[in-house]
Amino acid sequence: MSRYYMGIDQGTTGTAVLIFDESWNMVSRGYKEIKQFYPQPGLVEHDALEIWDSVLAAVDDAVGSADISIADVCCIGIDHEGESVVIWDGRTGEPIANTIVWQDRRTAGMANDLNERCGERIRAITGLHPDAYFSATKYKWLIDNTPRAKEALAEGALMGGNMDAWIAWKLSGGDIYVTDASTASRTMLYDIHKGDWSSEILDMLGLSGLRLPEVRDSFSVYGHTDPAAFFGARIAVSCILNDQQAALLGQGCLSPGAVKTTYGTGCFMLMNVGGELVLPDNGILGTVAWQSGGRRTYALDGGVYIAGAAVQWLRDGIGLIGCAANTEQLAIDAGSSDGLYFVPAFTGLAAPYWDSYARGMMIGITAGITREHIARATLEAIAYQVKDVLDIMADCAGRPFSAMRADGGASSNNFLMQFQSDILGIPIDIPAVTETTAFGAACGAALGAGEMRDIGEICSMWKPSRHFEPHMAADERDTLLHGWHRAVARARDWIEQDDDKLSQNRRTGIFKLFRRHK
Repeated sequence: MSRYYMGIDQGTTGTAVLIFDESWNMVSRGYKEIKQFYPQPGLVEHDALEIWDSVLAAVDDAVGSADISIADVCCIGIDHEGESVVIWDGRTGEPIANTIVWQDRRTAGMANDLNERCGERIRAITGLHPDAYFSATKYKWLIDNTPRAKEALAEGALMGGNMDAWIAWKLSGGDIYVTDASTASRTMLYDIHKGDWSSEILDMLGLSGLRLPEVRDSFSVYGHTDPAAFFGARIAVSCILNDQQAALLGQGCLSPGAVKTTYGTGCFMLMNVGGELVLPDNGILGTVAWQSGGRRTYALDGGVYIAGAAVQWLRDGIGLIGCAANTEQLAIDAGSSDGLYFVPAFTGLAAPYWDSYARGMMIGITAGITREHIARATLEAIAYQVKDVLDIMADCAGRPFSAMRADGGASSNNFLMQFQSDILGIPIDIPAVTETTAFGAACGAALGAGEMRDIGEICSMWKPSRHFEPHMAADERDTLLHGWHRAVARARDWIEQDDDKLSQNRRTGIFKLFRRHK
């Protein structure tokens, strides 16, 4: 009987499920879109029950497309949208509130206060700057602002987790309540050196009564699916990874110094640094890449909040394009951006600026600017942000990079990838399987279930599909980057912090807002 491996990629805008055969050929893909809720500017939420339904729908789609039985799948790996938070009542199994998504900025003030009071201590323990991006302040906000959460917390029934814990719990009918070290390292509640939840930070935030999942290896048989909940099948759940770490694995970046960038809703660069982590002091974060046999492999992380989401805004926000793919030809037709710069700081700027008060801006507009120029400036903005991150990542590595591997939806845009190579001044390689998050999750599942003997086998499975070489002259590159940094300087600190405080107080009513920095 043939054996198949499944990767569940639960993302910000939808859930994808990929199935691979024993030769690691992708045999099918299922997908189900999910809805984002925007209750107020800067607030982003999901419905955790809808996400669970999307998992089931995408699995059903993938299995049907592969024309196999669900029983032919020998193991399942999960990767997920990272820092988003779910809370549910352990007595009923029902979510108590909407999920707060990683992009949400409602706790910016709280994170700012934490940074001012104990930012260095939090960074020393977790590797992270205090920021609304991470899970810790989301938990605090949900408990402070949800009466049912307070009640469940008082009775010891409040369960919390990132999306991996919720999905694994649902897959197993409530039997599996675990997370992995890579996910835990994105919560700002995890001691990245000791490898467990930090009681010091939990006490600091008043979260010591919150039930959190057990932190386990990234590759391990945590348990099995419940046939009553999962198409009548009992299948090993044997990998959990944060989405970007899953992409690092799926890209075969297994050696220290290897770097990948994923182009999705945001844009995320990780560099494998091996078994020891030295935290840099230049805006780059430390994180766990994965944990196996109790030993952690670390990575340095630089994130961009808005990448593909800027293209989505051109389509859905202002109706400038019909579909994302149109931007490639529009950018080519423009010939150049004609001095137009777009800083897509819709929810602030991440690495290396960490400025929650920056906001989006276009500058350099003249009467000659067309939609082609705007489309091109949007794609160029993605590349400029990646350049900013790669430069400080190179400082951490102590040497320039010779190449970068790229994946994610926007990596299919040939104009963007060529411009990215030109701006970076290094080659870019695109893998044959561009959905490397789900591929990494499936590979991790095979490792955890003993279906793959060694993590090094993933390197031999990585296959390139496209290659881009830089052609731009150095002086042109420098001129473009000079204009970009001038534009960023004008977009920074746009929101007055006192005004922001008043605005957020009006939104929450009962929430005592603290001040923040990221």
